[in-house]
Amino acid sequence: MNKIKQIEHQGFVKNITDNEMKVSILSQSSCASCKVKSSCGVSDTEEKIVNVFIQKNHNYKIGEKVKVYYKQSLGFRALFFGYVLPFLILMFALVITLSITENEIISAIVAFTALLPYYLILYFNKKKLKNTFSFSIKK
Repeated sequence: MNKIKQIEHQGFVKNITDNEMKVSILSQSSCASCKVKSSCGVSDTEEKIVNVFIQKNHNYKIGEKVKVYYKQSLGFRALFFGYVLPFLILMFALVITLSITENEIISAIVAFTALLPYYLILYFNKKKLKNTFSFSIKK
């Protein structure tokens, strides 16, 4: 049986609207649970608010403890769109422009400008991306 891997966090319902719920999760670094974290100063715990789409006939209440989960494959896809692809575009534009102009300043400006269409495409497709990269919830 092929089981889908998920990233799961415990959270509390902060706010509920008609079709969306805000859930507070505590994001902890790996050393946050360490026994000597008080003497280290590196550990951190941060509260994050995530939006979860829900149906209108939900039975969640504010303050209720829930599990928020996310498909691991979507995490890798988000990593690709957020970091890997922009880096590749930047480096490709930098190398090509540098080989043509042999001017580092112009090459850097062109490389950063090459990211503008990429981020505009992401911006105009944000509704589709928001639906694709969404959290799910269960009690």
